[in-house]
Amino acid sequence: MIVVTADQQDSTRRGDLVPQVLALLDARTRTDGAPDPGLVLPFERTVGDEVQGVLAGDDAGARLGVDVVAALLRAGGWSVGVGVGDVTRPLPDHSRAASGPAFVRARTAVEDARRRGNAVPVTVVGDDAEPGATVAADCRALLRLLGAVAARRSDAGWEAVDGLGAAAGEAAPQRAVARTLGISEQAVSQRLRTALWSEEQAAHPLARRLLRAADAAATASDRGGAGEDGPPWAATGRGDDEDEGATDG
Repeated sequence: MIVVTADQQDSTRRGDLVPQVLALLDARTRTDGAPDPGLVLPFERTVGDEVQGVLAGDDAGARLGVDVVAALLRAGGWSVGVGVGDVTRPLPDHSRAASGPAFVRARTAVEDARRRGNAVPVTVVGDDAEPGATVAADCRALLRLLGAVAARRSDAGWEAVDGLGAAAGEAAPQRAVARTLGISEQAVSQRLRTALWSEEQAAHPLARRLLRAADAAATASDRGGAGEDGPPWAATGRGDDEDEGATDG
């Protein structure tokens, strides 16, 4: 599974922003009021000024994971740690009560993301062994690159990007954005080019594949070499097919 932990930066000076970010993440992880298919445990405050949620290790979870990381980085003021791998089963109703390798890695990841040298405060931690370690490092590098692109986007660029997202169902979305913003379609296209929107969108599928691959490698390693009863964090008396996201981590 995919565990995302975010820690607020400089909370003493900025005040408690957990309620605002939880509202943001709730909106991001719901579609028409229903939980996103990739969401296993909703985001909640875990301790102090940290929030945490659990996502499935499948395509839906990886897509949601990349979107959540992007939303947190755009919000600013958050160090984001992503841990992948197995979890103790059965999962409780709240992530703060859950445990397992993916949670340990999420803790390691958020502590690394907090380091001052990180211009884009996000880290992905997977299995220590290969190929999982390299895949997780590649995912981290790409998420940081995407975060850097977004951080350099102007307000005008965000207007065009957000407008395009809102007009996704339109037959001519750029025309709809132009009409909403009161500018020409050519101006919208120029804003999108400057914002590197097309390049960002092209990289998102790769980020999702890397995140899912990192989870698959870590989960396989976590479950291996522990005998017929499975690793020590696996619950007895309940099959994996009964757990959400059990196939993919």
